Amino acid sequence: MVIFSRGWMAASLVLVLCTARLAAEERRESFDRDPHWDGLNHRSEGPEPRRVEQDFGYSPTNHAGGKAAGEIGGLVTPDAKAAWYAKKIPTATFDDRLTASGTLACTGRHFNALLGFFNSETTNEWRTPNTIAIRLYGRGDVFYAYVEYMTSRWRAGADSPGGFPTVADPETGRDRLAGFASGRPHTWSLQYDPDANGGQGSVTVTIDNQTAVCHLTPGHKQDGARFNRFGLLNIVKHSDTGGELWVDDVVINGEGEPFDGEPGWEALNNRREFVTSDVRPRFNFGFSPTHFAGGAAAGELGGHVFRGDCRYPERLAYYGDRVDELTLGKPLQAAGKVAMRRGVSDSTTLIGFFHSRESVAVTQSQSSGIPQNFLGVSIEGPSSEGFFFYPMYRFQGGASGYADGPDRPRILPNGDAHDWTFAYSPGAAGRPGRVKVTLDGQSVSIDLPESAGEGGTTFDRFGLVTTWIDGNGQYVYFDDLVYTCRQR
Repeated sequence: MVIFSRGWMAASLVLVLCTARLAAEERRESFDRDPHWDGLNHRSEGPEPRRVEQDFGYSPTNHAGGKAAGEIGGLVTPDAKAAWYAKKIPTATFDDRLTASGTLACTGRHFNALLGFFNSETTNEWRTPNTIAIRLYGRGDVFYAYVEYMTSRWRAGADSPGGFPTVADPETGRDRLAGFASGRPHTWSLQYDPDANGGQGSVTVTIDNQTAVCHLTPGHKQDGARFNRFGLLNIVKHSDTGGELWVDDVVINGEGEPFDGEPGWEALNNRREFVTSDVRPRFNFGFSPTHFAGGAAAGELGGHVFRGDCRYPERLAYYGDRVDELTLGKPLQAAGKVAMRRGVSDSTTLIGFFHSRESVAVTQSQSSGIPQNFLGVSIEGPSSEGFFFYPMYRFQGGASGYADGPDRPRILPNGDAHDWTFAYSPGAAGRPGRVKVTLDGQSVSIDLPESAGEGGTTFDRFGLVTTWIDGNGQYVYFDDLVYTCRQR
């Protein structure tokens, strides 16, 4: 339902937003029914749904080069649904020493999977919280190996690209991973030492005679992590190509697993086939009858928001309310509730003021991922820091920017509901324009360049709009929104 009001929806927002009362009119949207906002590609019909097959676990075969027949492995496929085959272990943390070793063989040409320690209760996205693992990435005749970890607060780390052997790329001349030969057995080990790296902890992985080390970033160990399983886990993101890999003669924290018989490990979704629509970048957002964001009643804005790609018209999308033409000459405000339920690495959600034509203009330029004529809030990484909630803009003529630094409010993809506000104040009397964003009272601000008001930037929509450079997706929901709809 849409109504007009000069007030704000909650007393907690009045002190922040009341200065705009005399300069603008605001609209409140509670989504207690479908508002029928304007949309573009937000319920896309492509890419087509995909059939997903998982078929891994114990096998009486001997691909991995173990001492005798019997191993674990098979077809592992990246998908939004977690799939794993793992041994239950006593719960460990970043304060405990962890070790594992064995043999492995990658017989599939294309795959992406994790081998290591994880938490069976938090396998919700890639990168996966509470993990210390080797990521095995198959590409034709070779597979690549990466050392990865993630804390309980979705902050991740990985070894440098030069951690494993490299070769010169014939096209760029830069070093890239050389990879390991597919189709034959390799030895491997994975070790986590809580006392290394000055007490911050380090992960060391060796494959054959090659070793890579990943030091935990300062502060990440203090986030904490809990590990209760060791085994094979698919990459939990969007559906992708799967392939076969095999593991044998595993030793976990000193206990051997020869797989000379069915080990009775626990399993989730490891032997099944199904069809999924979670295929990148199949947009699926807009009005939703759900009640995730903590609004007063059911009904909200959100869904599955992928990054867009400005090179292709079908890969740009938005869902927004029509507002009067708004400019940077007067204040703009917004507020509401938000809940992030899932966030894959390299993903972004944008909410704010944008233009129904300029913000989805097709161009071959990949100079910026921020859509033109956008002023609002971004939810994104980097992976090393999890997810932030912070202001972002790009104006007609090219001026763009965003808040930076560790003081930005953090939002976890755990489904918790939060209150948020956005306030833009134009510059005056030598003072630059400013954007301020808060999440549960924690604020971050950025000053805009003096040229911000030049170039004719206008906005005619408020809502969700995709980025201009592609990537993965998030499940995010907003409710009880209040936003500027007319400037006086």
